[in-house]
Amino acid sequence: MLLKPKLALLALLLLSVRVQAQSDYQKDSLFIRQLFDKALTDGKSYDWLRHLTTQIGPRLSGSEGAAKAVTYTRQVMEQEGFDRVFLQNVMVPHWVRGAKEKAYIQVGKQKTEVPIAALGGSVATPKAGIKARVIEVKNFQELRDLGREKVQGKIVFFNRPMDPTKLNTFEAYSGAVDQRGNGATEAARLGAVGAIVRSMTPRLDDFPHTGAMRYGTGVPLIPTAGISTNGAELLSKTLKTNPDLEFFFQQNPETLPDAPSHNVLGELKGATNPDEILVVGGHLDSWDMGQGAHDDGTGCVQAIEALRLLKALGYQPKRTLRAVMFMNEENGLKGGITYADSAKSKNEKHVAAIESDRGGFVPRGFGVVGDAAKKAKVVAWQPLLAPYGLHEIGPGGGGADIGPLAQQGTVLIGLVPDSQRYFDYHHAASDTFDAVSRRELEMGAASMAAMLYLLDKYGL
Repeated sequence: MLLKPKLALLALLLLSVRVQAQSDYQKDSLFIRQLFDKALTDGKSYDWLRHLTTQIGPRLSGSEGAAKAVTYTRQVMEQEGFDRVFLQNVMVPHWVRGAKEKAYIQVGKQKTEVPIAALGGSVATPKAGIKARVIEVKNFQELRDLGREKVQGKIVFFNRPMDPTKLNTFEAYSGAVDQRGNGATEAARLGAVGAIVRSMTPRLDDFPHTGAMRYGTGVPLIPTAGISTNGAELLSKTLKTNPDLEFFFQQNPETLPDAPSHNVLGELKGATNPDEILVVGGHLDSWDMGQGAHDDGTGCVQAIEALRLLKALGYQPKRTLRAVMFMNEENGLKGGITYADSAKSKNEKHVAAIESDRGGFVPRGFGVVGDAAKKAKVVAWQPLLAPYGLHEIGPGGGGADIGPLAQQGTVLIGLVPDSQRYFDYHHAASDTFDAVSRRELEMGAASMAAMLYLLDKYGL
């Protein structure tokens, strides 16, 4: 007889929990709707991006553009009334491209110009340039199999395209980018005098794509350039009928001493758990050939906008929300490393960090890196985010700049936009403001704001 009142009480408690959960879901759904409405009707990210890209332009670490971008993003966050805005000192690499590159294919007396771009970190050619016969390979093993006798004194042409069958273009990029990063080292070990690398894009065009390369220890430093995909197709086709052709290229980059720069940070202070930090960010530096719009001006303005949207709707965060503009993702990751080192030395508790560094395209979801229970909690929010096209929430990459925080137990979350067009612009002169859709950019900012809201309200 005593069990019945207990069972009744248990049923009442379960009903109360269900009612509360339903009420929370409705409140969360309504607030997320307000975030998207605010972004799409009164967003500021697109105008900030316009200034960052068209008035400041390329922002390679150590450059005047990078310094101007630091000043500008700091001013934006101060004007928006963030509780605290400050700079974090970072020493960064300072590589400069120099005078525009030149290249041509020569068959007999006929010369055909092709577009190239020195890879970031490459040395210069001699002032008169380099002209040599060409060895075409698809991978490092194929190169090694040729041996020093066939490679010495030649220019090695790495011509493995991104795999078009990979639906996720970042997977295709990962499968091809070793040529860019390590091609010069592999070629130099066998006596090559230079290396030319097919641009990392699935698109056939005349825009050569740059990007970081590195030299291994104990090998000669040979000049290395990316060639446009149309140029690569032409060179490969011509080699088949004229294997003794010569390739000429001339480039003038220089590596200067490391330069002082900054990460830029802005905060909304937490009301109840201010020592717990939620980061949202992008990287402020860009390569020097375009305007750094999709990579990664969009991520920076989306991060600032995510905080602004929450503030504009009167949301009072429990935890401290911090927008970070990381410096030097492209050729050193010094901003991300410095930030994580500072957090560790100050014993800061970073609950989670969100990064946008895949372009300002229509958002599809979030990739999550962390322990199973925390990932499951983030995935459980998918029904709240699905109405906005955010269906792809699960295991994935967080982002290069926030990656160093993983050692401190921080959950890493990367915004995942549609990937199909990103590598049309990545590291190329075509990465300009006019390639960005205002609506898609604002959708991404609202998506990040929604994720911040859920992380702050429920924790991990």
